[in-house]
Amino acid sequence: VQLVESGGGLVQPGESLRLTCTGSGSIYRFRTMAWYRQVPGNQRDLVARMTISGGTEYADSVKGRFTISRDNAKNTAYLQMNSLLPEEKAVYYCTAVEVIGGREYWGQGTQVAVSS
Repeated sequence: VQLVESGGGLVQPGESLRLTCTGSGSIYRFRTMAWYRQVPGNQRDLVARMTISGGTEYADSVKGRFTISRDNAKNTAYLQMNSLLPEEKAVYYCTAVEVIGGREYWGQGTQVAVSS
């Protein structure tokens, strides 16, 4: 199973980015799909999570600015990030947990930089 993130890049403070995570190789759908981010030297922190039924969870710092969504049929997740802050520069990782068996997978990450 592979998760591939895309959509990262360099933006100015206040701008937006949309990340995409595409899963392939699994015969099962994903029970949850989530986005984490990591700054070098720090732990990987949850940004947003979405269940297959549509339940969502967000880090307090991104509520109202970030939106997670999914296309369950395509095993794809999105993260719309608005009003980005310089301190949100990080590598953003996608993770997914299979409905059957509960195995968890991680992508390789996509870099987001926010700078003027």
